[in-house]
Amino acid sequence: MEAHTHRIFPVILCGGSGTRLWPASRESRPKPFIDLLGSHSTFQMTAQRVAASDIFSRPAVIMSGAARFIAAEQLAQIGVEADIVLEPVQRDSAAAVAVAACYAARRDPEALVLIVASDHVIDDVGSFVASCEAAMEPARQGHIMTLGVVPQRATTSYGYIRPGEPIAGTAAFTVGRFVEKPNQANAERYVGQGFLWNSGNLIFRADVMLEELERLAPTILAAARQALEQAAIDLDFIRLHEEAFKRALRISIDRAVMERTKRAGVLPVTFSWSDIGTWDALWDVAPRDADGNCIRGDVEVVGSRNSLVHSDDILTAVVGLEDVVVVAKPDAVLVASRRSSELVKGLVATLRARRRSEASDHIRVYRPWGWYQRIDRGSRFQVKRIMVKPGGRLSLQKHHHRAEHWVVVHGVAEVTVGDSVSLVHENQAIYIPIGATHRLANPGHIPLDMIEVQVGSYTGEDDIIRIEDDYGR
Repeated sequence: MEAHTHRIFPVILCGGSGTRLWPASRESRPKPFIDLLGSHSTFQMTAQRVAASDIFSRPAVIMSGAARFIAAEQLAQIGVEADIVLEPVQRDSAAAVAVAACYAARRDPEALVLIVASDHVIDDVGSFVASCEAAMEPARQGHIMTLGVVPQRATTSYGYIRPGEPIAGTAAFTVGRFVEKPNQANAERYVGQGFLWNSGNLIFRADVMLEELERLAPTILAAARQALEQAAIDLDFIRLHEEAFKRALRISIDRAVMERTKRAGVLPVTFSWSDIGTWDALWDVAPRDADGNCIRGDVEVVGSRNSLVHSDDILTAVVGLEDVVVVAKPDAVLVASRRSSELVKGLVATLRARRRSEASDHIRVYRPWGWYQRIDRGSRFQVKRIMVKPGGRLSLQKHHHRAEHWVVVHGVAEVTVGDSVSLVHENQAIYIPIGATHRLANPGHIPLDMIEVQVGSYTGEDDIIRIEDDYGR
């Protein structure tokens, strides 16, 4: 990591699972990594935003290990390089910010650090960059700056900030008061009184944040510091020490520091901003047709207005409805009132309590080598479609309870079975007996597509005995 004295060190936080955007967002591929608004995920849009100007240095990403290969691949797709720091357990934003401050302070104690969330949408990148630049001076003076968005309307979805006294020589203010998400009446009153939305974007000097953490949340800082000092390098990732990190309290940076410090500052900003917390919030920021409908995928809409209809791989028709959300995935369909989309989080909790796999897992599962998707499953069989990227290679493995039949549909497969290595071409098949050591690789320059038929007494993913793995799993 380079020194950051004259530039801002961006840190992208990838926490949370985005359950209110189920069934698109699930634990196996959470909200920041799904394509909600176009060809890029919000994580990619965020990474591009902090790579858009020379005022930013090489960013870091702090996230859970589960989606690390997705993050690395999405960064490679847009040509952005970053340090990826892995949290062994979820501990909310205070611990992540503490790690970020410690990481930056290693090279430059007075480094300016920018904390951004991976799931926010900001259309005007130029205005965002200009706002960060404007926040640099008050941050250098020792203020922990937050970007306060001038409200576009009164909403109960966000927290609010009351600006205090002007900070001399800048366009910023001290923070007079932080307010949690209010009811509608209070939200309207706050907007009328000039309150700002709390965007959660922070800019601060590393040493200033460390001082405030030491004073206000010393246990969190100690856990973060030790977790980073004892971190291990895992391929291209930095894996925080698990036992040390577990000692950090699960609390947001707002509650741990921002609502208690006397050094908080706020810069009013006017760019369009949304954290896309619900389907209704996505409808607010997404392109809509003349009838107010946000349509994506294989969709037909007749006599319907002001609705969001998204579909993957299945024809979805909506007739004569208004203000609804319809999201169709191959394994789950959501139909909800647009104004009640906040309730989806509770629905997911219910599905989890009932042990429904659809609550957490997508039908398509991404791996560092590519992905697989379940097509059919019965009591003694399972059928999958498998895609292996060029140069990708699965682990050397075996199964105790199933045999596998592989049929190549597109590309060339290099298949190892025991001591034998062979090339399997399109429209050719190969058999993997129960207990045989085997491996699949794509030696070509195009994606390898194949169909796998598993037959046996048990076809669960935990019947994989890895002998050797390129990805350290």
